[in-house]
Amino acid sequence: MAAHIRENSGDDLEETHEINVTPFIDVILVLLIIFMVAAPLATVDVNVDLPGSTAPVAPRPEKPVFLTLKQDLTISLGNETVSREAFAAKLNSLTNGDKETRIFLRADKTVPYGDLTEVMNLLRAGGYLKVALVGLEAGQVTAAGQ
Repeated sequence: MAAHIRENSGDDLEETHEINVTPFIDVILVLLIIFMVAAPLATVDVNVDLPGSTAPVAPRPEKPVFLTLKQDLTISLGNETVSREAFAAKLNSLTNGDKETRIFLRADKTVPYGDLTEVMNLLRAGGYLKVALVGLEAGQVTAAGQ
């Protein structure tokens, strides 16, 4: 608290109830400089001219079919692990044979690209062409449809 001396009351100090904002301004300026230096480091240096999309966001189905490729390259449909040989039959039973069903494909980030492509080829061979790739971004699940 700040105090000043009154001229007519001797040694008594009067308290003033004001906030000294100078230290707060100094802290904010330091934070601003830190963010200004760090922001360019967080951007990607690959220049890509991405096409725009005017497609509306597709509503999520009531019971989505999740296909998961785990780190050990095992495949799961929903919560059940399925062998690659029984994959098509199990997927047909889950979708009731509807080849227009969108399949939500999740893969562990350590899975090699070739193995992910192999699973997508299994889907194509089974007749399922509508695939949505699921990933995490800033704590949220996002899906990009094919």
